[in-house]
Amino acid sequence: MKPPATVFRPDLLAGQVALITGGGTGIGLGIAASLAAAGADIAIASRKPEHLEPAAERLRAVGPRVRTVEVNVREPDSVARMMEQVSQHYGRLDILVNNAAGNFYAPSATLSPNGWRAVVETDLYGTFYCCQAAYPLLKARGGRIVSISMTLHYRGWPLMAHATAAKAGVDALTRTLALEWAHDRITVNAVAPGPIPTEGVRKAFTPPGADAPDLFNMEKFAADSIPLGRWGTPEDIGQLVTYLASSAGDWITGSIFVVDGGAWLATPKATDQQG
Repeated sequence: MKPPATVFRPDLLAGQVALITGGGTGIGLGIAASLAAAGADIAIASRKPEHLEPAAERLRAVGPRVRTVEVNVREPDSVARMMEQVSQHYGRLDILVNNAAGNFYAPSATLSPNGWRAVVETDLYGTFYCCQAAYPLLKARGGRIVSISMTLHYRGWPLMAHATAAKAGVDALTRTLALEWAHDRITVNAVAPGPIPTEGVRKAFTPPGADAPDLFNMEKFAADSIPLGRWGTPEDIGQLVTYLASSAGDWITGSIFVVDGGAWLATPKATDQQG
């Protein structure tokens, strides 16, 4: 794995341990790589074990120690086991990144109870379970929590009732825990990414029957719809998470940071996205 662009000094987070849920792919892997490049020891967790070892091998090319943990963030017992494994292996936890999430497009009128639960329990319940389970470890020395949110609930977004409701809850949870745990020297913030061409986004731009995404339309969408004129990258999100995890973030808590190239401000109407 190619190390992220050099922005922070390589020993910025030396001696610290970062746990990233959903760290095997996409934005989570980009965050893990940015934290690793700044010197943190890494634990990546995923519900899908097939994602973990390939991601760990890529991260080891950056240089840090890497631990993999299988977890289902919807299950408190599984989350507790994850924290115990990280504690036993590293002896501490300094940075928790709540990145694990689920999502899919579905009309609200026909969204099944199981579909609703799957997304809300992963995105919102899972974030709370991980924060709660990490609290004793983070309290020991003070620490950082960064949760990955979204911007779609700022205006509402068709076919995304489950995800927008869950991420609005993540924002509220972020502010509440920031106040509640400030005396324990735990900062709690969130980052709301904009359009980043993960596998799911690429599928959305793949014409029916095609084997590959329509790269021309993807680039045209970015040029036309994102004020800064390009898609985001996992590294864009990872750099902000690294900043918040560093001493530069000592006096930042309860904030939700939008990293989207200005996209949500410029989107004319969410209803235009229904197709």
